[in-house]
Amino acid sequence: MLGPQSSLVMYDEEFQRISQLLEKLLRESNSKVIFLVDKNGQLIAASGETANLDTTSLASLTAGNIAATGGLAKLIGEKEFSILFHEGEKDNIHISIVGGRVILVVIFDQRSSLGLVRLRVKKASNDLATVFEDLARRSQEQSSSSSSSSPFAEITDDDIDNLFN
Repeated sequence: MLGPQSSLVMYDEEFQRISQLLEKLLRESNSKVIFLVDKNGQLIAASGETANLDTTSLASLTAGNIAATGGLAKLIGEKEFSILFHEGEKDNIHISIVGGRVILVVIFDQRSSLGLVRLRVKKASNDLATVFEDLARRSQEQSSSSSSSSPFAEITDDDIDNLFN
């Protein structure tokens, strides 16, 4: 299960980096669809054949799946199951937790293999984790600099009381 975290602000630069990494993973793994989902089930980015998919439902069900298997893991004494795999008649789903922050979903068919997907996901996960570390650092820097330069930073509770009395 993903641990608690403050919500990150997504900047365009990082979103572009994430999109490029998903496109690269899609090509190199010969997959159909790639999704990146946050721990709350919100779709962050997608790549591939998404036109006929309910991306909102897929994102939220994936997060629920991770939460449910996190509960199973705890019952048997594991911290989490960081990789899940579902095999279907035509399509397969590979789900992995990236950097403890987000969920990477790869949907693939017979044009690819589980081995190839796992290999490519491992590399992409490292690259994505780096992007999210940069994003967390940038968000932290923004929040610390904006709080000190906020026009409301100097207002005290006494100032507010005096205003309304």
